[in-house]
Amino acid sequence: MNPEMFREYDIRGIAGKDMTEDDVILIGKGVGTFLVQHGRSKLNVGRDCRLTSDVYSEKIIEGLMSTGCDVTDIGVCPTPVFYYSIKHLSRQGGVMVTASHNPGEYNGFKLCIDLDSIHGKDIQKILGIINEKSFAQGKGSRNKTDVIPSYIDFVENNIKLAKPLKVGMDAGNGTAGVVALPILKSLGCEVHDIYCDMDGTFPNHEADPTVMKNMQDLIALVKENQLDLGIGYDGDGDRIGVVDENGNIIYGDRLMIIFSREILSRKPGATFISEVKCSKTMYDDMEKNGGRAIMWKTGHSLIKKKMKQEKAELAGEMSGHMFFADRYFGYDDATYASCRLLEILSNT
Repeated sequence: MNPEMFREYDIRGIAGKDMTEDDVILIGKGVGTFLVQHGRSKLNVGRDCRLTSDVYSEKIIEGLMSTGCDVTDIGVCPTPVFYYSIKHLSRQGGVMVTASHNPGEYNGFKLCIDLDSIHGKDIQKILGIINEKSFAQGKGSRNKTDVIPSYIDFVENNIKLAKPLKVGMDAGNGTAGVVALPILKSLGCEVHDIYCDMDGTFPNHEADPTVMKNMQDLIALVKENQLDLGIGYDGDGDRIGVVDENGNIIYGDRLMIIFSREILSRKPGATFISEVKCSKTMYDDMEKNGGRAIMWKTGHSLIKKKMKQEKAELAGEMSGHMFFADRYFGYDDATYASCRLLEILSNT
């Protein structure tokens, strides 16, 4: 097992090279032991659509159960649906099997204690548990639940469009299309979709909407069909890329300006969190409109933590992570962010 997989925000490497299936069982044992030590044993496990995710999910569950954890397998879903499942099913944390926007040969694990991301020193503690083989012992249970219908209902009931919009969608053959496509159609949008079928080889382009070449097909789709906007998602559905009606990219800091203005119209003095890569223009706009803008360290785990501390309504990064506490649960969810954007556009 390659120890360099144990990074700041997740565990991630090349499947079969950096980690074998047996290594994944050990990772499950390490994560399970860490969570049991913190009084958490009721967990969810979700997975993306990579070719190795099915077997890695099985191996992670095997490892978790051996430490006494009771596991609910929520199946293939976007990462935000995994976060939602922890809230919805009143669970104490879990593991999402995903390598996000990385190429198909990669896989990895995002870890949660309650709704908080496990990161930094705690990921190194898990590596220490694995190296020492000091695993908790127990006999956990497992069951299966599909939370996608509940998630779709929740988002649809949270969003109201004043008028239908024409929207282009590129899910990059990741998992976001499973929820984003039915939600946008249900909201009354005319959706022109490409690459919304799941394919763990990512045959059309890498599922990373922050890279310009990955947005070219979406830009062409928007222009050819004279759409109101285009939305791109990363491989596991927690980052968003947006194209305006002319095919220009709307970057993360511009999205933050749009979202923060709407929130400030209802919640004067609201607090917003972002990071150093975002423009001074964004911070100035928030302050000018009566908001409190805080620049913080880059990284979704750090941003989520700071959000809770400051009771911020919204946080965001240039990379397309958008975290709504306003009307939502405070984690990064690209489908929900796109619905909030459509709601604002439909009222202009």
